[in-house]
Amino acid sequence: MSAIPTVALACSLHAQETDTMRTVTLNEVVVSSSYRQRTERATAQTVHPLDEHFLREHFTGNLLQTLASVPGVHSMDIGASFSKPMIRGMGFNRIAVIENGIKQEGQQWGADHALEMDLFNVERVIVRKGPSSLLYGSDAMGGAIEFARRPAPSVNQVYGEAFLFGRSVNGTLGASAMLGVRKNAWHIRLRFSEQHFGDYRIPADTIVYLTQRLPVLGRKLKNTAGLERDVALFSEYRKGGYYAAYTASNVYQKAGFFPGAHGIPDASRLQDDGDDRQVDLPYSMTNHLKFSSRQQYLLERAALYWDAGVQHNRREEWSLFHTHYGNQPVPQKDPDKELAFSLVTLQSLLKAELFASARWKHTAGWDVQYQRNRIAGYSFLLPACERFTTGVLWLSAFRPNDRLSFSGGLRYDYGKIDVAAFRDVYLETYLRERAYADEMIEAYKWRSARVNRHFGDVSGSLGFGWEPGNGHLLKVHLGRSFRLPGAHELASNGVHHGTFRHEQGDASLASERGWQLDVSYTLERKPFSLSASPFVSWFDHYIYLKPTGEWSVLPHAGQIYRYTGSKALFAGTEVEFSAAFPYHLTYLFAGEYVYTHNPNEHTPLSFSPPASMRNRLEWRAKTLGFHMELHSIATQNRVARNEDITHGATLLHVGAMIGIPMKGTDVEVLFSLRNVWNTSYYNHLSFYRKVEIPEPGRNFQLLIKIPFKSKLE
Repeated sequence: MSAIPTVALACSLHAQETDTMRTVTLNEVVVSSSYRQRTERATAQTVHPLDEHFLREHFTGNLLQTLASVPGVHSMDIGASFSKPMIRGMGFNRIAVIENGIKQEGQQWGADHALEMDLFNVERVIVRKGPSSLLYGSDAMGGAIEFARRPAPSVNQVYGEAFLFGRSVNGTLGASAMLGVRKNAWHIRLRFSEQHFGDYRIPADTIVYLTQRLPVLGRKLKNTAGLERDVALFSEYRKGGYYAAYTASNVYQKAGFFPGAHGIPDASRLQDDGDDRQVDLPYSMTNHLKFSSRQQYLLERAALYWDAGVQHNRREEWSLFHTHYGNQPVPQKDPDKELAFSLVTLQSLLKAELFASARWKHTAGWDVQYQRNRIAGYSFLLPACERFTTGVLWLSAFRPNDRLSFSGGLRYDYGKIDVAAFRDVYLETYLRERAYADEMIEAYKWRSARVNRHFGDVSGSLGFGWEPGNGHLLKVHLGRSFRLPGAHELASNGVHHGTFRHEQGDASLASERGWQLDVSYTLERKPFSLSASPFVSWFDHYIYLKPTGEWSVLPHAGQIYRYTGSKALFAGTEVEFSAAFPYHLTYLFAGEYVYTHNPNEHTPLSFSPPASMRNRLEWRAKTLGFHMELHSIATQNRVARNEDITHGATLLHVGAMIGIPMKGTDVEVLFSLRNVWNTSYYNHLSFYRKVEIPEPGRNFQLLIKIPFKSKLE
């Protein structure tokens, strides 16, 4: 068993620092455990580290659906190809995504906005469950997902890999190629990935929108085809105590919107166009450009780090020009550009780690971020805004012996948000022509209120770890977290056609604040392994959309939903069990349950994930392996007001892995068949759930990996 001590949450801000920390304290560490065991013992928080082997074995062609095989993690899906993360019932701007030390910043607030990441460029993942505001500030109150690269090769070499990928449910054809060079102090890698997909199949002939039944011709969702094209360049330099890394990446995505889930659908818009790979109006386009760097210097009793990044997230939604008021002229330029967002983010993080003794370690950090969002298009959804945040933190860890560890830390953040007002002159004219009162016209014509707010919040944590021996590990973590309200929660006032309702912000909202207690117990005693992670969270101010009972006067709007602060309770647990049997058989069980409650409304919170469990049987011998998984999803009948109950389902997935020696390399071929029974079921968290579109049907997947390497003199 590893002699690595259980260090606190405060141990490290970034997963990729693990190797560096071992180098600094080499005389205190004995490395004899796996990557997962080392990472779990390095923090008092509940974490789930995943290496590239796990990611390939659970590969689905969708990064977040792959991560959803981890108990407590869920994917909020947008069709067959795009998703966004949820951890323990929290999603949107409550989950931080970190790549190489820099937070990934896009339009996380919307259910129809996917994560802009190249799934082939992900090699290591650490899922942090629970409050992570101490590490990453606002937007990490529900947890964090950290993406990192594997270490550089230990010897000079040219190396690389090629992936070929296909799946049947939407005719996906994809490929990714990586070339790397390690030469003395330098290491450089270049990757290019591309995939094209068509309209995806569902096990249903009709869908229902507001009691209207609409046909699904050929069981294919029209105009859900698309493409993704990604490129990334990574370089690093290491000499003595100095280390530098530089990354540049660009992710481009284009995908159609199913006409039956965009705007006000009717059967005429769903007629077959004869081309299931065509992307027609309406569609979305996203481009995410990012540059980041890390500078690191190691001293005898200290380590200094500086992470910096700049990113530009551009998202556009195109739809044939239409107006709900009748008096709006067709734009002269880009007449079909309905919405456009341009978000620029600058971030800098300075950190110093001090090794006071073999027992004590201290960390100080200063984080600064600036964001600017600009808008365009003939319609309106999210206002133009600017946001500035800065935070300082102090973390300490004490290890009295190899079996015990204690940790604690505090962080103070200051935030400022400036939201521009937006006056809808066409709506104003529309209301005047219908003789509405001046008071009502004044309330509706401002689609976005002018808001200038300042926030100050404290986050912190206390951690305890105990490793008594014989495979036991107990961790307890108490954390306080926060989240600044977004521009849409403070200032919005109009119809969000993606959610089919009138949403209204509240400029007086305070930031979200909450406490969470995690307990994690692990027993590893071959051939068995058991872990349980119960948690409870209490929020004295949690922001949610509350149905007001007021009817909106806007066309196609319905009831007004207002962003409101409330108390909220989250509780639940994750359980994992594995057992190795003779004849190369392994059984794995993973179960999860989340309970949510809104004390003000006496109802559950919306988007509460249903309980589920996975039973997986694997057989593996050298270069050959098979698996069979039974995924059981419970009925979710604990729903918020005006949210539909989602019935449960049982899904069967099977797959195989074959290693083929070929000309000095080992080619991996992975085949899987998902949803073997072609079960028709709904994902309670799906963007398409509200129009009763079931999840994709039976799906064949094939992934081929071809690696190569050659030594350099």
